[in-house]
Amino acid sequence: MPLQLDMMEPAETTQRASGHTPLMRQYFRIKERHPGAILLFRMGDFYETFDTDAVKVSQLLGITLTRRSNGKAADVPLAGFPHHALDTYLPRLVRAGERVAICEQLEDPSKTKKIVKRDVIEVVTPGVSFRDQLLEPNQSNYLASVCWSRRKDRNDVGFAFVDISTGEFGVTEVPAEQLSEMIESISPSEILVEKSFSASVEMVRNTEALVTTVDDWVLSFDYAYEVLVEHFGTHSLKGFGVDDLELGIRAAGAALHYLGETQKGAVPHIRHLSRYSSQDYMLLDPQTRRNLELVASMYGPGSEGSLIGILDRTQTPMGARLLRKWILRPLTDVSHITERLDAVDALYEREKVRSGLHIELASVGDLERLAVRASTGRASPRELSEVARALARIPAVTSLLNDVNNDAIAEICGSLDPCSDLVEHIAEVLAEDLPASAADGGVIRVGHNAELDELREMARSSKEWLARLQAREATRTGITSLKIGFNRVFGYYLEITNTHKDKVPDDYIRKQTLVNAERYITPELKEYEERILTAEERTLALETELFSQLRSHVAGHTEVLQRNAQLLARLDCLFSLAEVARQNQYAKPEIDDSLALDICEGRHPVVEQLLPLGEPFIPNDTFADPGTEQILVITGPNMAGKSVALRQVGLIVLMAQVGSFVPAKSAKIGVVDRIFTRVGASDNLAAGESTFLVEMNETANILNNATRRSLILLDEVGRGTSTFDGLSIAWALVEYLHEHEHVAARTLFATHYHELNELADKLDRVRNYRVQVKEHDGKVIFLRKLVAGGADHSYGIEVARMAGLPAELIRRARSILQTLESQHLRPGTKVELGGTDAVDSRDQDEDPRSESDRRSTEIADEVRSVDLDRMTPVEALMKLADLRDRARQS
Repeated sequence: MPLQLDMMEPAETTQRASGHTPLMRQYFRIKERHPGAILLFRMGDFYETFDTDAVKVSQLLGITLTRRSNGKAADVPLAGFPHHALDTYLPRLVRAGERVAICEQLEDPSKTKKIVKRDVIEVVTPGVSFRDQLLEPNQSNYLASVCWSRRKDRNDVGFAFVDISTGEFGVTEVPAEQLSEMIESISPSEILVEKSFSASVEMVRNTEALVTTVDDWVLSFDYAYEVLVEHFGTHSLKGFGVDDLELGIRAAGAALHYLGETQKGAVPHIRHLSRYSSQDYMLLDPQTRRNLELVASMYGPGSEGSLIGILDRTQTPMGARLLRKWILRPLTDVSHITERLDAVDALYEREKVRSGLHIELASVGDLERLAVRASTGRASPRELSEVARALARIPAVTSLLNDVNNDAIAEICGSLDPCSDLVEHIAEVLAEDLPASAADGGVIRVGHNAELDELREMARSSKEWLARLQAREATRTGITSLKIGFNRVFGYYLEITNTHKDKVPDDYIRKQTLVNAERYITPELKEYEERILTAEERTLALETELFSQLRSHVAGHTEVLQRNAQLLARLDCLFSLAEVARQNQYAKPEIDDSLALDICEGRHPVVEQLLPLGEPFIPNDTFADPGTEQILVITGPNMAGKSVALRQVGLIVLMAQVGSFVPAKSAKIGVVDRIFTRVGASDNLAAGESTFLVEMNETANILNNATRRSLILLDEVGRGTSTFDGLSIAWALVEYLHEHEHVAARTLFATHYHELNELADKLDRVRNYRVQVKEHDGKVIFLRKLVAGGADHSYGIEVARMAGLPAELIRRARSILQTLESQHLRPGTKVELGGTDAVDSRDQDEDPRSESDRRSTEIADEVRSVDLDRMTPVEALMKLADLRDRARQS
């Protein structure tokens, strides 16, 4: 079940007793405005939490829970941490599914005698964050919003998604039954749903995202439309091409409203709303993403062992994010696929260009997120310098690509803007050696501002003046150990040890007594202190002002920076695909609108990279066409490579539609609208679903959603139940896919049910293939080669031997297998297995009597009456199962 949180829930009633301290009254007022969120309340150098928040935070973070006096009211629980530890603790709270409101002090405590003004400056949630500690560099972080139609004549769902860290904002409408695939494709971290629609949370239950409910009025059409046009400064949404998406607009408006609430309206970098058309992309359900291991391996965390782990050679974080989107959203339009393939091909042929791009793109960094940080006033001095450094690489990039003859590459070159004036301006303002924060000072270059230079000179000369003063006073008083110091309480002072206190002049004013010394001030020292401190304060204030002006200037270029980032990300992806294709000897596929699939010497892109050094991957040919060879029934031993053969076909098709070259000698691929997979055995204990039920659910999903243009990969369907049940289902499934035109898709069906080979003789478009093996000296050698024809042996015992089962067990299993294969089992007979007690095929507790003999005779008569010529294989198997069960009862 997803985590659920109500953003707009009514605040819990809090007793506002007159005995509350002023500070706690302020806390509770702010807390009331942010129900459902943990409030981090800034108090000096600490963030504190109180009441129920403190209990929760102490448990989640493992920090001490104490109590704070609350005047005449009861003490309240308290838990907190130092402000500088925010980047450590905040991610832990958010990853636990919490919304966190950060409440800061809005004025200097030293300048007020009243309660310091405080307010929430930001609400951080799993789907809304600018903080690097909460963002994966190579993944987008989406907030999604879903709006269901209440009309009985509509089955659509409005769906919007936004990444606040990059400014990407998309909207669409999809059939309700495709919502789970849409969510899986976008992979949001948080989903907004309507509060009063109780079924809304249930409909997104299969996601790991935080589910947040919002009030119904937030999803009303009029309010959502107003929010959107006001934000974009337009009179309508027609310019974005989404004006006809009523449900989509409601979802998009709710998402933008939520961002405004959490970020206090500071989202100026969201400048476009794009229409996302699911018809432009291949839909991939969660099972297919998992079974093909597109972005994560089933056997461990991270991308190692996945397709993206092979294809990702991008040099920028924004390129890596885009490539991930390409892999999870393969194209379905032939012209768009061909355009990408041609661009990859142009770079594939130019090794020097790729080498140059590798160097230049590696210096670009994450321009996309840097632009957003500048636009929202969050960029640090170093980050603005990184913006300039990224832009400075554009001339070199375009120079490299000038001679590449490709329209898509030329379009990228022509659209990139080096922003030379902006780069020059940043260089003029910022110092070379920059601090991490503008508050540390030293941000502005010497010579940029005359007033700042004068203040800095005053600060520098003050150190010399203090040194001269210390030397003069030491000489005047005869106290050689006299020294000048500074602290925040007393400012500058003269410190004299007790040994010399009889030498202290009359004009020294004692300020502080220590154990071994006395501290003094003089009118001259205090006068100069005022000048020094004023200069330092003015220096920092002026630097802060100048830096803010620079950041605002960069923010004014947000749109062009975002466009540059998108273009460089696209170029980075094309470079990555070309680099991988060259390194791994991939071939450019041919894509068309036919329904054929013809792969020559195809290889599994991941498995071939994981093989031990020197061990070759055995390639295989695959041909499928709904008109001639629609269903390929693949049999062969365990461990022979049937599953690898299925997956590699799916990955080759997907890679081709991503725009990548493919691991094959050649490939001709008719565009696929969806890839369906039913691979592996798993259960869903949380939902009370057995392995077989999960298998049947996934199979039903395929039959209900596949089209003639789909690709279906089935591995061992039916193995989760008894042999005869499983075989019957598998047989009927092949017949269904063959006989029903609307789902007559290209299908690869790997199975251990060798009886399915008979279907090739009965159904026109079914073909048998097997994975070759060779027996030598009693052992089996897997050749990994797919050839025409069916297999008749599973070699399960040989696989058990390879797995390391004891030799004694293996010998016994072979003996039992030979006996079972050689004996004809009839009710009431014993199976002699040798070496152990004989096994009786009837019930061991049953004492055979005349009634048993009568039943046996009936069964024998029924067997004689069966008309085998009129029975299908499945009917024969079912009849045999029935006779077996009755025989065991006799």
